[in-house]
Amino acid sequence: MTATDRSIELINAAALAAADKLAHDIIAYDVSDVLSITDAFLLASAPSDRQVKAIVDEIEERLNKDLGAKPVRREGDREARWVLLDYVDIVIHVQHSEERVYYALERLWKDCPELDLPEEAKATRGKAAAHAEATAGHEDGDLL
Repeated sequence: MTATDRSIELINAAALAAADKLAHDIIAYDVSDVLSITDAFLLASAPSDRQVKAIVDEIEERLNKDLGAKPVRREGDREARWVLLDYVDIVIHVQHSEERVYYALERLWKDCPELDLPEEAKATRGKAAAHAEATAGHEDGDLL
């Protein structure tokens, strides 16, 4: 079994929305062969809670406006460190960069096929590491 066309359409739209809000390291996996509850996961991260929330809001707005899709569940809003959007066909994880490193969801799903994403989303790969390097030594993470 592979992810449906609808799931891939949702993943691509969500990936573009995340990229538009400067998400880091956007990646998607086809988990349909190992999970019966969903077809695909999208992972993205950001260096601040505020940006995590902005990414999540943009994904939700874009999927609703462009594709008529609304999440059946949204979790993690209060702290905005790890927000999960469950659209049944797909599940989106937007994590603060620290949570992304700590929980390493990529390790859990590494045996699942990676879904091809739009170029704008692929261009975000390595952004978390570049941001960490650029802000190293600055306690609050702001550049001088």
